Amino acid sequence: MKDNKIQFCTRCLYSSQHALGITFDKQGLCSGCIIHDEKNNLNWNYRIEKLKKLIKPYKSKSRKTYDCIVPVSGSNDSHYIVHIVKNILNLNPLLVHYNKYFNTPIGISNLANLRIKFDADIISKNVNMNSIKKIVKHTFFEYQNIYWHILAGHSVFPLEVAIKYKVPLIIWGAHQGLEQVGMFSHEHEVEMTRRYREDHDLFGIEADKLLQLENELKEEDIWQFRYPDDKQIHSIGVRGIYLGNYIRWDPTAQHKMMIKKYNFKSAKLPRTFDTYDHIDCFNYMNIHDKLKIFKRGYSKITDHVCREIRHGRLNRHEGVSLIKYYESQKIENLDLFCEWLGISKNSMNFLLNRSRNKKFWIEKDLNNFKFQGPSVHMHKKQFSLNYEKKLKNKISNNFIATDFTKLKESKNFYMFYGKGIN
Repeated sequence: MKDNKIQFCTRCLYSSQHALGITFDKQGLCSGCIIHDEKNNLNWNYRIEKLKKLIKPYKSKSRKTYDCIVPVSGSNDSHYIVHIVKNILNLNPLLVHYNKYFNTPIGISNLANLRIKFDADIISKNVNMNSIKKIVKHTFFEYQNIYWHILAGHSVFPLEVAIKYKVPLIIWGAHQGLEQVGMFSHEHEVEMTRRYREDHDLFGIEADKLLQLENELKEEDIWQFRYPDDKQIHSIGVRGIYLGNYIRWDPTAQHKMMIKKYNFKSAKLPRTFDTYDHIDCFNYMNIHDKLKIFKRGYSKITDHVCREIRHGRLNRHEGVSLIKYYESQKIENLDLFCEWLGISKNSMNFLLNRSRNKKFWIEKDLNNFKFQGPSVHMHKKQFSLNYEKKLKNKISNNFIATDFTKLKESKNFYMFYGKGIN
């Protein structure tokens, strides 16, 4: 279906405006849905056995050293990844965690739970907070991005540890480009690369690009975010594999399993129905998500809706209703972020408005904008209030909030810890 030059997938609700790039077949089915259909056709028993053969050479014969590195956080798929690594693959992992500094109590609790329930060693990297503030201020002002240091740190630290400890195998969860837009097939078995990180995780902004005459950043602020050079990587034989290529990936089902088996904690978020994704961060589903819709024309709710449609838990009409409802919700904790960064609320509003992509936002008057993003072209059926209530009840059955009260009561501070590497 084409509407004002925007094409939507005939199954899910991704459009031709997707930031990672997307294609459509003659029937209008998007590349993400086409690759998702592989999940129903691949022999996953064969693929898990293939994975076991792949990791066999990396197992320590003495069992006194680490077999692999596993990057983790206090949310997302970390519990499930460690569950597979420890209990299915029988590996001894070293867990590595990059401290994003916007930590929620639930995120810290989930990190502790990982270490305790799986009896695993964990290393956290805590870059000097003064450097982090300078980086966030620059990337926010220059690129309208407050998450650069987190994406850069989370993708670099595992390689640093792999090289230092001479543990070449890094195990990640699912490949975002494959899961969302079908950038690759599961059978391609793509691995983590410098190129994908630079082009898609960091949107072309490597650490050295941050060093500019007009800002306060210096070498000592950014060196820890540089990707190791090829000589270092090849000397150890470091490789990063994705479990999603070998295991049928379904985050919703996986999180429900982790709540039941390991007491994974979840919480309600303001701009999505998903209670599992990025609950460790005060800012991801708030200001970061708002910046996404300002710049890209869509927000995380679209990603969550499309995932649920593909897994058959939502239909398109329900998805449209949820997108239109959640993407207009107000963000929370903005005062907290302003205080942490050291800028005024007026400066914040100026920067937020400056980030609005003119492709999706029309300025009708001073500080008065009209949204023209993809969801405007989604045709929503008129439903009764009773239908809307049933829809929210349907969603809440799949997305459990275990610790909403604790999160609500802790909105006046970020949970900091450490300096340097703990």
